[in-house]
Amino acid sequence: MPTIHIDKEALLEHLGGQFDTAQFRELCFEFGIELEEDSSELETFAPGDRAEFKIDIPANRYDLLCFEGLSRALGVFLGREEAPKYAVVPVAKPQRITVAKECAQVRPYVVGAILRGVTFTKDRYDSFIKLQDKLHANICDERKLVSIGTHDLDTIQGPFTYEALKPEEIKFVPLNQTELMDGHQVMEFYEGDGHIENYLDIIRESPVYPVVYDANRTVMSLPPLINSNHSKITLDTKNVLIEITATDLTKANVVLNIVVTMFSAYCEKPFTVEPMEVVYPDGKSVVYPDLEPVALKTTGKYLNGLIGIQKSSGEIVELLKKMSLAATAEGDEITVLAPPTRPDIMQECDVAEDLAIAFGYNNIPRVQSNEATVGVPLPLNKLSDIVRKEIAMAGWTEVLTLSLCSHKEGYELLRLEDKGDEAVVMKNPETLSNEMCRTLLLPGLLKTVHANRMHANPLKLFEVSDVVVKDGSLERGARNKRHACAIYSSDESKFEIVQGLLDTLMQSLNVVRARATAGYHLVEAENHPMYLPGRAANIVYTDDEGHAVPLGTIGILHPEVLTNFKLKYPISTFEINIEPFL
Repeated sequence: MPTIHIDKEALLEHLGGQFDTAQFRELCFEFGIELEEDSSELETFAPGDRAEFKIDIPANRYDLLCFEGLSRALGVFLGREEAPKYAVVPVAKPQRITVAKECAQVRPYVVGAILRGVTFTKDRYDSFIKLQDKLHANICDERKLVSIGTHDLDTIQGPFTYEALKPEEIKFVPLNQTELMDGHQVMEFYEGDGHIENYLDIIRESPVYPVVYDANRTVMSLPPLINSNHSKITLDTKNVLIEITATDLTKANVVLNIVVTMFSAYCEKPFTVEPMEVVYPDGKSVVYPDLEPVALKTTGKYLNGLIGIQKSSGEIVELLKKMSLAATAEGDEITVLAPPTRPDIMQECDVAEDLAIAFGYNNIPRVQSNEATVGVPLPLNKLSDIVRKEIAMAGWTEVLTLSLCSHKEGYELLRLEDKGDEAVVMKNPETLSNEMCRTLLLPGLLKTVHANRMHANPLKLFEVSDVVVKDGSLERGARNKRHACAIYSSDESKFEIVQGLLDTLMQSLNVVRARATAGYHLVEAENHPMYLPGRAANIVYTDDEGHAVPLGTIGILHPEVLTNFKLKYPISTFEINIEPFL
């Protein structure tokens, strides 16, 4: 949960000066935020210091991360002001940013906008910078997904270009510096910087670095690291160009909308923004920002039923206005317009949450439900519990491993080939160990054996959990499968032990060992890369209708697999899909 520091006197003055600390804490609670600290109440507070509120903000409320957004939202909530209407001012020829095709290698997207006639004070300027820092730490994922660049438009000349060049080809004076540097020197210079060094690894290994130029080939920024000193914003800046580069276009648009809506209040024409045109390598042209409200339809019946209140559609519309949500009602149907400041409003339930806040959680009637419900486990979960119980009673120890693994662990270390039709691979993995959703439980169990190699043999471990595989027939493109896997590690392979466990498990599920009739049987798996030759089999299940369904495999792991996972004792294992037994 992000935490912000807000000038106490300025905020209370904006709200009419009618709150003491206790009353403001109650207001925060009612609005869904939390006053964590009032610095004026601390022993370290000295006379003459400016008191600050330390406030916890929900992670999805990016519009509350600065003084402008929080004061505006609380003012609307208290009925002291109307929610502003944001507008993109049409211009005959908007400023343009042209994207080079090389940017796809490192940071493919850019969006932008211009704030005209801005009046900065020191407090406004500081708030402008702090909001960028908060967004970078939150939705931008420490600049990995999105990074913000702001420039004094009067110091640069459009049209602009967004390019990706070799580090030695990029030369400029970084923000607040005096020395001309190329890309390599920038990396070296900020290596010990307590702030910028945290972002160096984002592009360090890239053969090209992203860079923004103006029409005179003056470097404006080296995203996601640092802006140029040439276009530095000062208190005297009147026209601000905002360029945002990203690997995630959706988040880039959210960040752009938050920045421009928060500080457009200080424009010569308040709450207006000048657009910018972005031309992509394929010739596609897009104008940003899009500040049009997003319409959602719901009903009074749904909202009342979800919250547990009884309000007419008209009353609901008035309550939603307290949360800066414009709404209209026609009969029981309600149309809600979510402003560009509220990207968290995506579904009817989000509207219901805001309605509950506006109504007051403490005002919701406490009633006993008269509807009787009976909870039962899902059939798959019930089957999983049976499988766990049977294997555990056979003397095996259950483990729970991570659902993400590296691509190398999922395939190469198991001597398997990724044909591209099975593994769900992460687009932007946080670490190399979280590159893909596991398609087998086995890698996690092998890593568990390695982590417990100091324990005496034998190790008998099992897991019953989900794996993830691609499925083009589903809208999401993937599905879960419930697997059961067991491994036996000892001085000898003892294949008969895991086979005996498999037989015991099948017997407990009333699945007989049979080939011609309903039941299961083993079919020799010739040259299965994961197992010793001649020591592996496919497990096949035949249902009551005579359909043969492959369940999984059983065998003694190949020595190369053991070596890859740094194991020195033989291992026998089986892994099956238990869903066909439902």
